[in-house]
Amino acid sequence: KRCIIPLSHRVASDVSTGGHRGRLMAMNLYLDELFAHQEWADAEHWRAFEAHSTALSDKALFDRLHHIHLVQHAFLWVTGPTTSQFEYKKPKEFSNATLKSYARQGLADLNQRLKSVSPSAMEEISEVAWFNPPLKISRRHAFMQVAMHSHYHRAQNATRFRELGGVPPMTDFIVWLRDGK
Repeated sequence: KRCIIPLSHRVASDVSTGGHRGRLMAMNLYLDELFAHQEWADAEHWRAFEAHSTALSDKALFDRLHHIHLVQHAFLWVTGPTTSQFEYKKPKEFSNATLKSYARQGLADLNQRLKSVSPSAMEEISEVAWFNPPLKISRRHAFMQVAMHSHYHRAQNATRFRELGGVPPMTDFIVWLRDGK
């Protein structure tokens, strides 16, 4: 059964902040949580992979880690001024340490970008040039995509890690909440 909640009751902040602006502010808070979870979950995976002797030497796992962090950087570019070309970096350009550093920098920059975008600017349209034809989406949707994309591929890496004999860390959002992260 579906429960239809009237729009006026969906976001509690509507009452205190006034309608649409309140929903936009609530969306920014929601995305803040998703990005904080993403940073934590990525770090948990890196810790587990570094502690397991064969994980980061596995091509499938390493290439997927590269893809996760490359896409994070790509959406950082999409949500910004896009005054220059996006710099695509191939997996072979990274060691384990440089990929981890690239990951950390991308996540820090994404978090900063998210915090710097006003609620009204979240609805401005950005172009995702690597689709044909180019995809036009709001910044809000671009930020949501980067969090969901990382989540999707972390699950694939957890499965691969288990196949390699590792024990993937529990990175569910609800666990992050429970642990007060």
